[in-house]
Amino acid sequence: MAKAEKAAAVAELKNEFESSSGAVLTEYRGLTVAQLKELRTNLGENARFAVVKNTLTKRAAGEAGVDEQFRELLEGPSAIAFVKGDVVEAAKGLRDFAKANPHLVIKGGFVDGQSMDAAEIGKLADLESREVLLAKLAGAMKGSLSNAAALFIALPTQAAQLAEALRAKREAAGETAEAPAPAADEAPADEAPADQAPADEAPATEATAAE
Repeated sequence: MAKAEKAAAVAELKNEFESSSGAVLTEYRGLTVAQLKELRTNLGENARFAVVKNTLTKRAAGEAGVDEQFRELLEGPSAIAFVKGDVVEAAKGLRDFAKANPHLVIKGGFVDGQSMDAAEIGKLADLESREVLLAKLAGAMKGSLSNAAALFIALPTQAAQLAEALRAKREAAGETAEAPAPAADEAPADEAPADQAPADEAPATEATAAE
């Protein structure tokens, strides 16, 4: 791949990282073109599933400020689901597809710039998606007010669970927030190239071309 093409590919991937609410990294070795097409159809507009080159993706992830832990997972044939909508819904779709198609292996991902391992992505998939909660809420509105009130509470609770998981990971990584200094007039208070896909598998065409 020419230098200009590499630069363009890195810029495109960097934009994907920066504009996505999250991303899930997978290994797709053994999946056919038809299976990958099915997966992309199942994910719909919620996520863009792209086969990527590891060397270019590591560079793009670094420029986008994505956690080093995520970049270290970029080994072997890699494909990333860049999530534009509900991360829980995308994680659920990938998990369900992987159950039916074991060649798809979920390796990890990131949400809000914070890396997550495969087990943590699985926990995300176990949460109810925003659409499901809203559908239940609509049904509850037709029933009792007490059921509706319970679901109103559930919506921020799920968001709080995700936020708490991310906070815990940041603390474990030793990240601390600096307290702002008191104002002068105030008293102080107490991210090796990916293998080429075989002939019966998907070519690396989505986000980048082969180097």
